[in-house]
Amino acid sequence: MRRQLVERELTEEGPVRGSRARGKRRTVTVNLAESPLSWLHARGHLDDRLFDAGERLRADYERAQLGASITMRWDPVRARSTGDQGLTASERQTAAKQRFDGALTMAGAGLQDILWRVVCAGEGLPDAERQLGWPARSGKLVLKLALDRVADFYRIA
Repeated sequence: MRRQLVERELTEEGPVRGSRARGKRRTVTVNLAESPLSWLHARGHLDDRLFDAGERLRADYERAQLGASITMRWDPVRARSTGDQGLTASERQTAAKQRFDGALTMAGAGLQDILWRVVCAGEGLPDAERQLGWPARSGKLVLKLALDRVADFYRIA
């Protein structure tokens, strides 16, 4: 992973982006290329099992190409296949979408929002909590519950 380090100015309310803070100035170096999930893992907030579950979910999200797209694939789809070997790109995409949907279903309706926002969309926990209207610092606990269920889905020990 390539690092994108920038200096952010901090205030009592948190990082300041672009504007000047009043009072005492303090800065911190931030890696913009680091995902919120890897940030939590690197600082000991997520164990290896939960981190691996999140990475598997994100990989399925990427393979299923569920992000915004402006083009369409016209590959032919075969009716039968054995395993993941010999699959066309469309079949691999469909299989990843099925795994992704299964993992979100396993997480449950109340946990899918934070899971998708942090793992797939790359939102930080404070931003996700704010967008969902949750109290500060509640997202980490809910995210851990969701990732535990996703780890069960992917059979990660």
